[in-house]
Amino acid sequence: MPDQLIFGMEVVLNGLMAGVLYALVALGFVLIYKASGIFNYAQGVMALFAAMTLVGIMEGRVPFSHLINAVFGTEVHHFGWHLPGLAAILLTMAIMVVLAWIVNQLIFRHLVNQEPIILFMATIGLAYFLEGFGDMMWGSDIKKLDVGLPQGINLIIDETTFNIFGYGFFIDNLDLVATVVAALLVIALVVFAQYSKQGRAMRAVADDHQAALSVGVSLNFIWVMVWSLAGFVALVAGIMWGTKSGVQFSLSLIALKALPVLMLGGFTSIPGAIVGGLIIGVGEKLFEFAIGPMVGGATENWFAYVLALLFLVFRPQGLFGEKIIERV
Repeated sequence: MPDQLIFGMEVVLNGLMAGVLYALVALGFVLIYKASGIFNYAQGVMALFAAMTLVGIMEGRVPFSHLINAVFGTEVHHFGWHLPGLAAILLTMAIMVVLAWIVNQLIFRHLVNQEPIILFMATIGLAYFLEGFGDMMWGSDIKKLDVGLPQGINLIIDETTFNIFGYGFFIDNLDLVATVVAALLVIALVVFAQYSKQGRAMRAVADDHQAALSVGVSLNFIWVMVWSLAGFVALVAGIMWGTKSGVQFSLSLIALKALPVLMLGGFTSIPGAIVGGLIIGVGEKLFEFAIGPMVGGATENWFAYVLALLFLVFRPQGLFGEKIIERV
């Protein structure tokens, strides 16, 4: 019994760390939804694109080398230099800000006050474009991402410091670092959204584009700012997940795990994204631990979506979302 209790506590701890990462991905959706009412289907692909760009810059890869080689019959792939991790991260962030400006200028500036479904379809097109553009730029092969984060299993609490039953906790070092980074970022975003002048302007734009414009809020600035923040969140998520499992197409699918988080927490709530992420992270780990062996395992793949479906039936606005009433 004691060993099962300790293992259960270890499962909960790992679930909390996974939940923080889920919340981090969900925050990218919440930020853009709060500022523009857009569900950004491209958020997962943005994480993939940011991670691919970071790897390409760090390794000194020649952008569009596959296309250049095919057209000119050359064999050029690298510049011959490697950029340090921090410098590469800063340069990648600058690229994501430029991307945010381009997206606003070419797409969303022309869609002010349009129906939400039109904006949503625009993000679907953006997702497929970024995915193909990223493959053309950096190639579609699986890439290893190493920015110096610690990895490997660590006995975080040994038998001498946790001696109630004589057991210890085994925690992945990368998960531990990712949890700390994600928690700090989440706190910073909450403070920014709730207490800064730009955060209040962001909420005003979400409520009504035209009304925000009439009181002097710059719609272009707010959208570029929010897409830049979403790009930064995507970069951090891409670094964490890319370091964990490699930079590959499946990295863009992390956005799918963020959907149940949003349904639980609410699309308009930053605290809701945090709580929803923790519920999903802990819930799927505990469910796999307690129920998985009885049903053949692999419950982590569907638990979050079943839980989200229940919320859609009984509380569609989520735990912290706003209940919208429309008069007809």
